[in-house]
Amino acid sequence: MSDSGLASLFAALADDLEQLARLHRCEIDAATVGLLKSEKFPSGLALQPEPASEQMAAAVEFLPTDPAGLDRLAADYAAIYLNHRYGVSPCESVYLSDDHLACAWPMFELRALYAAAGLARRTPHDFDDHLVTQFDYLVHRLRYPHPGRGRAAELACFVDEHAGYWFPDFAAGVARHAETAFYPALAVLTEAWLETFRHCLGDLSAMPRAAPEVLRARIEAKATRHRTETTPLHFMPGGRAPGW
Repeated sequence: MSDSGLASLFAALADDLEQLARLHRCEIDAATVGLLKSEKFPSGLALQPEPASEQMAAAVEFLPTDPAGLDRLAADYAAIYLNHRYGVSPCESVYLSDDHLACAWPMFELRALYAAAGLARRTPHDFDDHLVTQFDYLVHRLRYPHPGRGRAAELACFVDEHAGYWFPDFAAGVARHAETAFYPALAVLTEAWLETFRHCLGDLSAMPRAAPEVLRARIEAKATRHRTETTPLHFMPGGRAPGW
């Protein structure tokens, strides 16, 4: 594929991810529902993984437009992404840390990765390991000038070790607990899109996805390294408490 063809492909993939990120970023309102219906989402996506796209199309077709229906969607969004009422989290640390805690080593690893790419946190409330933040990073790298096969390999590694590794667990939790059809369909579509995206990157970089046990060992090695590099804080009675 020529450099211009690769740039066009990456731009289309970035557009897809931006659309998916928007739907994960905040609850949908009446205007967004109208737009999704008029555009027959997800028909405009460059990648159309089946049967996930069909499930999403059906969910969009039956999206409510009345205030009570929109309130149910908002409550479902809050339970998934904001107050963890369903026991699922949109942040990587919860899935990869030893005690399933937020703000663990994956967040700091990703923060360093973003900084190396010239990106900074937008607000104190943007968790570096949140799925939307990870999608924003992928969009940035897809749109970065002069893409090449090395970029495809870089993105493939990111999907393997970050967004694509833990997202299936998030999607499964949403499918089990959500009370509307829209958010399970969105989770299933996003998971299938990421899988198709990874296959595409593998074809471009000649780097197929490693076996699950290999990826698991790679993640565990990183977790072990972060554990050994972390110096525990010890409380000394009568001593000065550590400052912020």
